[in-house]
Amino acid sequence: MSTAEASRVIESVVEKYRDELIEVRRDLHAHPELSWQESRTTGVVAGRLADAGYAVRRLPRSGLIADLGASGPVVALRADLDALPVDDRTGDPWASTAPGVAHACGHDVHTTCLLGAGLALAEVHQRGLLAGRVRLLFQPAEEVMPGGALSMIENGALTDVVRAFGLHCDPGLDVGEVGLRVGPLTGAADALEVRLHGGGGHTSRPHLTQDLTFALGTLVAQLPAALSRRLDPRAGLSLVWGLIQAGSAPNVIPASGRAAGTVRMLDARTWAESEALVRELAAQIVAPYGVEVDVDYTRGVPPVVNEARATGLLGSAVESVLGPSGLVPTQQSLGGEDFGWYLHQVPGAMGRLGTRTPDGPTYDLHQGNLRIDERAIPIGARVLAEAAATANG
Repeated sequence: MSTAEASRVIESVVEKYRDELIEVRRDLHAHPELSWQESRTTGVVAGRLADAGYAVRRLPRSGLIADLGASGPVVALRADLDALPVDDRTGDPWASTAPGVAHACGHDVHTTCLLGAGLALAEVHQRGLLAGRVRLLFQPAEEVMPGGALSMIENGALTDVVRAFGLHCDPGLDVGEVGLRVGPLTGAADALEVRLHGGGGHTSRPHLTQDLTFALGTLVAQLPAALSRRLDPRAGLSLVWGLIQAGSAPNVIPASGRAAGTVRMLDARTWAESEALVRELAAQIVAPYGVEVDVDYTRGVPPVVNEARATGLLGSAVESVLGPSGLVPTQQSLGGEDFGWYLHQVPGAMGRLGTRTPDGPTYDLHQGNLRIDERAIPIGARVLAEAAATANG
């Protein structure tokens, strides 16, 4: 467990850097970068951590791995760096200066919290209060599939790691609360695109060609229903289309069309079976219409599954920072999160960091008007630092 002295150091250092951390978050929010383009964001973090005594290794495209300590088991803390291709509609003075790009999922907060935790842990280490080693993972490209976590792992992110922890903003929880649960926290998420091809023709003669638009409409309606009857309903599978395209004129049967969406589920076993079944059913559904079908199924991310011991350690860190009332239960969601790739290999846990102002409006993730109560930043920094100190103690 973390010593009381280490906890006092963590609290003192985070408070010391509170204003700096808020300024860092605002700077990152004003200068968002899309997946795999986070070079400026990486540079902001790299310089500060190097000054604090970390061995910093920048990765080939973007992102970095920062190590602290000379020997012993490694506890990893992870944050994601990338923004989303949406317009910033917050109206804040630090709103995005990049047109069509915004931190609408709170990754600017994640990055800042981990930076604050890193600064606190550097001081804990300098005072000889840190057992083992700490590794900070500033990961690119969480918002694309299959996610930048795989690149981090390929570059040694999990070498010698015994546990991994992370936090994700939750605008449905008040600032001063952190949501936790043992077991699955998020769903598996895959990307699906189905393309149909036919001869095309005049709408007066559908019998002389392949009525591709009708076939596409049938596929869009029937594939989600067919999946729900072929898989265990307890898996919570959800296929939702976000894009449907076919044709350019009302009296022309097009020669091609496509539908794209996401396939999400709560269960890892179902995730392993889903691709083959989607391909099988898509071919069967359109077969009566004589069109050709191509299926692009991109395996995205597995569920984030919180291991019991790690969840207990993270919960203890939350209670150390916020008291027992700050630790609240939370439910599994169908949202994808590539932190699941780390927990696919090592035990760990992710918590949901409350970012809503009490009695204030509730925002939604991935929306350009997402606003964060910045009092969550020092809380997140302290919780992550406490978790690392506890897990290494």
